[in-house]
Amino acid sequence: MKTSAKFIKILSVLLVAALLVPCFAGCGKKGPDVLIYTSAEDYRVAYLKQRLAEKFPNYTIEVEYMSTGTHAAKLQAEGTDSDCDISHSLDFGYYAKLDAAGVLADLSGYDKSIYMDDTRHSENYIIELRNSGGIIINSKVLEQKGLAKPTSYQDLLKPEYKGLISMPNPKASGTGYMFLKCLVNAWGEAEAFNYFEKLSANVQDFTSSGSGPVQKLLQGEVAIGLGMTAQAVTEINNGASLEILFFAEGAPFSLYGQSIVKGKETDPKVKEVFDFLVNEYNYENNEKFFPEQVYKDKTYTVKNYPTNIPYGDMKNNTIEEKERLLDKWVY
Repeated sequence: MKTSAKFIKILSVLLVAALLVPCFAGCGKKGPDVLIYTSAEDYRVAYLKQRLAEKFPNYTIEVEYMSTGTHAAKLQAEGTDSDCDISHSLDFGYYAKLDAAGVLADLSGYDKSIYMDDTRHSENYIIELRNSGGIIINSKVLEQKGLAKPTSYQDLLKPEYKGLISMPNPKASGTGYMFLKCLVNAWGEAEAFNYFEKLSANVQDFTSSGSGPVQKLLQGEVAIGLGMTAQAVTEINNGASLEILFFAEGAPFSLYGQSIVKGKETDPKVKEVFDFLVNEYNYENNEKFFPEQVYKDKTYTVKNYPTNIPYGDMKNNTIEEKERLLDKWVY
C-alpha cells in the first residue's frame, strides 16, 4: 500500500508538470503580440492600423495613441519593464533622454546611411519624419476684416491683429515649443521672450494642442495661426481657404523617430513589425503625409505641400534646454 501510494503521488506530480508544459511553451507574453505607443495624428494612426492589419493578419497588434509628453513620461517611468514593444512617432529630444536612461534597444544593425545627416543622432532610434511649422492664415477672414497678410513676426504685434492670432502653448505642445525655440536661436533668449510677452496681447488663446490653431482657423475664429505645415496642407487639400507663410527666421521644425524598448528586440514578432515600419511603412508615411526630406536619395511631393522650405535654426534642441526654457514660459 505504501509503494502504491508513493507511485500515485509521483504520477500526480508528473501529470501536473505535463499539463504546465504547454503553458510555459506557448503562453508567451500577456496581451497583444506587439504593443506600439505612438504620438502620430489621428489620420496617420488610422492608416498605420490599416497597414498593420493588412501586413500581419495573424498577429494581434495594438496601437496605443498618447501625446508626446505622456508617451515619453510613460516610457521613462516604465523603463525596460514596459509593456510597450515599439515606440513610434516621438520627438528626437525625448528619445535622447530615453536613450541616456538605457530604455532603448541597440538598432545598430539598421542601415542609417540612407538618411539625411542631420537626422542621424543615435544608433538606438531611427528617423520617421521631419515636421515643420509655419504661419497659417485664413485669407477669407483677413479679407472680411480688411487686413493685409503679415510679412514678418513683428507684423503680428500690430494692434489690428488683436484677438485674431492663435498659437499652441509650448508647455503643452511640441509645435508651440518649436516656434519658441526657433526664435530663441534666431534672436537670443531675452529678445525672444520679450517678443512673446508682446505677442500674448494679440493672441486669442494659447491652445493645448498643436492642431488647435488650424482648427480655429477653419472655424473662422482667428485669422492667423502658428501651426503645423502638414496639417494646414491636409486642410487646404480638403478645400479650406488657408495659406502657409514662412518668415525670414525660417520654419521651425522637429524630427520624429521610432525605436524598440530594450530587451524586446529579441522577440521575432516585434522585430518583424519594426522591420516593416522602417523598411516599408515609413516610405509610405513620407510619401502620403510628410514629404519633408529625411532620405538622402528620395524626395516626395504632396499636393499643395510647400517645396524648398526655408528651415530655421533648431540647434541645441535637447530636453534639458526645453525644460529650462519652459520654466520661463508664463503665458
